[in-house]
Amino acid sequence: MEDTMEFAEKYVNPFTDYGFKRLFGEEPSKELLLDFLNELLKQEQGRIVSLTYLKSDRLGGSEDDRRAIFDLYCENERGEKFIVELQKTKQKFFKDRTVYYSTFPIREQAQRGSDWNFELNAVYTVAILDFVFDEDKAEPDKFRYDVKLTDIETCKVFYDKLTFIYLEMPKFSKPLTELTTRFDKWMYVLRNLNKLNRVPDELREGVFLKLFELAEIARFSRQEAEAYEDSLKSYRDLKNSLDTTREEGVEQGIEIVLQVFNLRKEGKTTDEIASQVGISAERVTEILRKINP
Repeated sequence: MEDTMEFAEKYVNPFTDYGFKRLFGEEPSKELLLDFLNELLKQEQGRIVSLTYLKSDRLGGSEDDRRAIFDLYCENERGEKFIVELQKTKQKFFKDRTVYYSTFPIREQAQRGSDWNFELNAVYTVAILDFVFDEDKAEPDKFRYDVKLTDIETCKVFYDKLTFIYLEMPKFSKPLTELTTRFDKWMYVLRNLNKLNRVPDELREGVFLKLFELAEIARFSRQEAEAYEDSLKSYRDLKNSLDTTREEGVEQGIEIVLQVFNLRKEGKTTDEIASQVGISAERVTEILRKINP
């Protein structure tokens, strides 16, 4: 790349919007998403042969629905749907949000007319989290949660076509020497990619070599590097503002900062943000100043 921009890290941060899309959300990287989902779900439903990316705006009928949807939506050769969601920070009612998302591909399958017998294809929602749910902090070694509709008394699965998988990435702490499965390797890469300065010997195999190649910032065009820089700045600004809020000990303020940050990204004015969040315009300006000093 001519006129290379300077970055402190060699590889992209997968928890930035641009980094995640580059690794999983584009046609050249479809092989990576296919491999990741196969490792994640192989005991669940066998091998996925092919994937087709679907437009996320198919998931919602209203403008508000479409604004809420992001990250990945795809379908395999059997018509099963997959929502892959990256969540960078704690969000109030996030579990409600994932359940809500799952209703869109369910409703999408409805057939008009009287002949439809209501048979549905499976829907999987995968949430990759850069945080730990408060209720899970007492289980520091459990980072994967597989959720289905289950009978409380027998613990048997009542309905197997609706699956939610939550991956709490901060809990994954295995070093390279303890990676025993391919899924372990995927978790390690997602957790540590932007901290590495070379491809570890333990990851020198087909799909991971391709991932490191796609993730290497030096290979970006100038336009790609600028897009990543903007995405990285947004990620760091959000992290910094949340860290500041936590240091001040204002738990409720974390949710307010998130709302302000997201509304500003949508292009809302200071007065519009103040009205929607329910705080003064002066407070909005103060928060924005901390986000973008």
